[in-house]
Amino acid sequence: MNDATTRGAPALRTIWLTLFASTGTLICCALPIIFVSLGFGATVAALTSSFPLLITLSLHKAWVFAFSGAMLVLSGWLMYRPGRVCPTDPELGRLCDTTRTWNRRLYRSSVVIWCIGFFAAFLALPLRIWLGV
Repeated sequence: MNDATTRGAPALRTIWLTLFASTGTLICCALPIIFVSLGFGATVAALTSSFPLLITLSLHKAWVFAFSGAMLVLSGWLMYRPGRVCPTDPELGRLCDTTRTWNRRLYRSSVVIWCIGFFAAFLALPLRIWLGV
């Protein structure tokens, strides 16, 4: 494997880690709030008894969101930084373009998941109280 094919590996690993971290924010903080809001409190009780780590993550949700937000920023910089070019070899160029396309899709999915989690964890309840719903 030459240098052109291994340069994208750290970026790809970082993007997958970002997807994992942003999905963690959704699982730890957004899903329990959404379930309780919809009247599925028993589901939340069953989830927290089966996965007690959810309680710990929820207690430290500011740190969880800060870490995953930092990972999103790092991933975005790795993907969109200046000077990124694909190799001139046709086969490696196609592979590079395909990888970039999938990286961007994963990154956008991570950002959407993070925003949903952030809204549910930090904005939904104050907004609901403010609206009187």
